[in-house]
Amino acid sequence: MSEIPEDLLYTEEHEYLMPTEQANVYQVGITDYAQGELGDIVYVELPNPGDKFGRMEVFGTVEAVKAVSDLYSPVAGTVVEVNEAVQEDPSLVNSDPYGEGWLIKIRIANPSSLDELLDAKEYAAQIGE
Repeated sequence: MSEIPEDLLYTEEHEYLMPTEQANVYQVGITDYAQGELGDIVYVELPNPGDKFGRMEVFGTVEAVKAVSDLYSPVAGTVVEVNEAVQEDPSLVNSDPYGEGWLIKIRIANPSSLDELLDAKEYAAQIGE
């Protein structure tokens, strides 16, 4: 079974949003389920700080041995930080998707857009767990 932390929000495309200590800034990554389905991640392409994305716009890609997958922004906002460690060691996404394997931090444009995301229970139902 995949790890699905209760305190996060999720997309149907398997990204998660985790609150940070900064107001309206959230950490974005792919879920434990997604990294498990992809297999060994060998390359991650991420945007630059300052880049802006709309809800569900592609902000980067993850490349695994099996496939290349797009990464979708769970909310509209501006990238405030990129996880350089993941670019140097993409396997962090496999080993610690909710910790050291995060991808970007985004400042959300509209806090009410969080209502459009799935909670842990809804996400678990979607992936059949």
